[in-house]
Amino acid sequence: MKKGLPIAVPPVFQSSEGSYYYMLTALPSITSYRPFTAISNLLPLPPDLMPTPPNRPSILHRFQTLKTLHMKNLYLPIACILLTLILPTLASGQGCVAVKNMSSHNLNFGDNVSHNGWQFSMNYRYFNSFRHFKGKEEQKERLKEKTEVINNDHSVILGIDYQANTNWSFALQLPFIYIDRSSLYEHDRQNRHHTQSKGIGDVRVMAYYSFSGGEATNFQVGLGLKLPTGNENYKDYFHTTDGPQLRPVDQSIQLGDGGTGIIIDFNGAREITTNTSLYLNALYMLSPKETNGTRTFRETLNPLLANESIMSVPDQYFLRAGVQYSVQHMLAFGAGVRVEGIPVEDLLGKSGGFRRPGYIISIEPSAGFMQGRHSVSVNFPIALVRNRTQSVTDKETERLTGTPRHGDAAFADWLLSMTYAYSLTK
Repeated sequence: MKKGLPIAVPPVFQSSEGSYYYMLTALPSITSYRPFTAISNLLPLPPDLMPTPPNRPSILHRFQTLKTLHMKNLYLPIACILLTLILPTLASGQGCVAVKNMSSHNLNFGDNVSHNGWQFSMNYRYFNSFRHFKGKEEQKERLKEKTEVINNDHSVILGIDYQANTNWSFALQLPFIYIDRSSLYEHDRQNRHHTQSKGIGDVRVMAYYSFSGGEATNFQVGLGLKLPTGNENYKDYFHTTDGPQLRPVDQSIQLGDGGTGIIIDFNGAREITTNTSLYLNALYMLSPKETNGTRTFRETLNPLLANESIMSVPDQYFLRAGVQYSVQHMLAFGAGVRVEGIPVEDLLGKSGGFRRPGYIISIEPSAGFMQGRHSVSVNFPIALVRNRTQSVTDKETERLTGTPRHGDAAFADWLLSMTYAYSLTK
């Protein structure tokens, strides 16, 4: 197996009412993972489709990739856990794509004998989702009218990794989340009010098997679970025309999704010169559970939205590929492309309930520094394409009424992910 060959790992998702991040932020299902997404689930119809009855208020990436950087005679993986809008559901506008934090395991493909042992990592991620999209079209009028939904996501992911031997390693990630969301339509429709969520997100437990694909190529496959440790029914007060009402916050800022996810992870790296390597990270999370029982209150806006009254528990996916260049085994710089999102339909089980499917395509510059047992990395995905796709419930309503129906979601422009890692083994 080629020594010193680094492999970058994927980030986390999450989204908010209408905010993905890109930041893969609204994927409550994967709160311990990637990216650039913030998505919201408790949104009512978008302003252009929303009824306005009098005196009734509307209700509404891994974190950054974990990267293993080569050190002089030492491997210290760098875990970058993203957002995600935070990808708008990967990163979508009002009606945010709900992609939760999801980060990939850091790959240790080097000298396995001397580097067996434990590693601790801490990742901080931030993104601000506010730009609304319906499909790939931005709803620029939302900013002009100041009716956009804004999600500010601050997340910290603690990780512990254990390298058992040359091939096997294990990882556990525990996210701590604080998200502030402000909007008009979820409240009295006249004034901007805030709701928040804070606490532990969904824990992720993984097992990885690493193997060589040749002189300069390494691979790693992972299998694990996303556990429903985060509260999927977190509540806060909404300032309606009838006074304050305690209700579940939007799906994009819920701490968890209430389901157990099955995570399949693949990572690869190929050295093309002494200091340059290519990397590939891919992750898919299966969510067999259809809905989690958390009410959205969307049915109070219009009886036609009865099929969106309960939050869905969606699948999530993440893909990133790029090139990494190291300098004197201490500095590393990378550039790549990443895609993260929430599918319209799940691979296993039914896909009912309210979700904001969509995806974000970003360019992702990154940098890392290693010294002794310490390593620090920064990832900064920048959104190029944001797409809030038509959901199952959108299609059902469209067939029932004969009127086009396509919800929106809010996405972020960029995601900041910073990771510190410390090797507990000499």
